[in-house]
Amino acid sequence: MFWSSSRSFCVVMLLALAGMFLWVALEDDVRAESGQQIVAAPAAKADQAAPTSPAGTAIEKIKQAAQSAGDIFGRMPCLPPKGVPRSVGALPHVAHKLAAGEAITIVAFGSSSTAGYGSSAPEFTYPNRLAVQLRRKYPTSGITVVNRGRGGEDALEMMKRLQTEVIDMHPDMVIWQVGTNAVLRNLDPEATVQLVQDGAARIQAAGADLVLVDPQYSPKVTEHQDSASRMVKLLNKVAQLRHVGVFPRFEVMRQWHENQALPIDSFVIADGLHMNDWGYACFAQLLGDDIIRSVGQIKLGARAQAKIGE
Repeated sequence: MFWSSSRSFCVVMLLALAGMFLWVALEDDVRAESGQQIVAAPAAKADQAAPTSPAGTAIEKIKQAAQSAGDIFGRMPCLPPKGVPRSVGALPHVAHKLAAGEAITIVAFGSSSTAGYGSSAPEFTYPNRLAVQLRRKYPTSGITVVNRGRGGEDALEMMKRLQTEVIDMHPDMVIWQVGTNAVLRNLDPEATVQLVQDGAARIQAAGADLVLVDPQYSPKVTEHQDSASRMVKLLNKVAQLRHVGVFPRFEVMRQWHENQALPIDSFVIADGLHMNDWGYACFAQLLGDDIIRSVGQIKLGARAQAKIGE
């Protein structure tokens, strides 16, 4: 009897210890995948069902996020538009520094499209997606992309914080997304573009490369078709006058819908205005491709000069 009881007691203790080791292993797996310490959630209230496995739930969330980020183009590929000029410009400041393996700072300036409204998580905003792409391409350069998006702002409101939130960062490059809210509010496109031209001059005087981003092609914007088209044309004119780049977001998104036959709701959320995870990801990918192409041109030019000097 005593031996039987002792044996049962030992079995119970061994099972308990095995459970503890398994729990620790699960916690270590979560820390390894997330790169962060896990903070215990508060105890569930009496009327809520307590989760059966907090570690398992955390692991599942991490795996879902990783899968979503990794296969976003697997579900629907991001194809470059046809007949749209690569017009982000030469970007001499950024291109020379990246070609030399030096660190750069990019400031993404704009309204809710820059802030990332409509994305499911911060990592899916276009500035974060762009940072990942550039770091992967230039692993020896320190690349910082600062998000200075603020929802609902038009050009006048952005100009009030241009100095403190953009120029004072001493960026190597500024990506300025502007014009959408002016279109939605029926503001004078000429007045908006004059502000953009003044802002562009200040950014250039600070020594930064500049790329303008025009309004998105989405139902809320195309309800103001004449104003939207006028804004796109005027922003392109500013880019030509100031010799800066412009990313033709309106035309790129229009081609997604009309040429590639993608439904609007495959890249725009239900509000009919803001982009979704895929839309931001493809926008960032195409913009990043143009930046990488600009760096490649600088490298080719440097090699040609070197051969001439030989």
